[in-house]
Amino acid sequence: MGEARLRPVMNVLDENIIASQREQLRQWRIPFRQIGSELANRGTKDPQIVPLLLCLKQPTFFTRDFDFYDPQLCHQRYCLAWLDVHPAESALFMRRFLGHPDFCTRLQRLGKVARIHPQGVEYWQGGKTRKVARNWPVQP
Repeated sequence: MGEARLRPVMNVLDENIIASQREQLRQWRIPFRQIGSELANRGTKDPQIVPLLLCLKQPTFFTRDFDFYDPQLCHQRYCLAWLDVHPAESALFMRRFLGHPDFCTRLQRLGKVARIHPQGVEYWQGGKTRKVARNWPVQP
């Protein structure tokens, strides 16, 4: 984990993001590190992921695991993004999220626990009691 502190990692993928989607992100030149291959050990358990994120510099963690969509996990030093989409659409929706006007910078994402789905993004933000919903921008 000490090595991870030295690297500025922006996008972190859970082990459950399939290979075809990682390849698509590479083709789009969206940088990421993946749990189990580049960060932490293979088979890292969910309770170990939040402490890992706290060692990284302002990460956005993308997962297909519903357990991370919990407002109690909000923290100002990271963003948790649950991909509630078909596994083969994960990369597309990561790109849409990262390009959304409300989430396109790390600072806009920090402190949020988000659900990314075909209709848009729902999220909680640390210190707030209400969930917020945002639609996807209209494509030109």
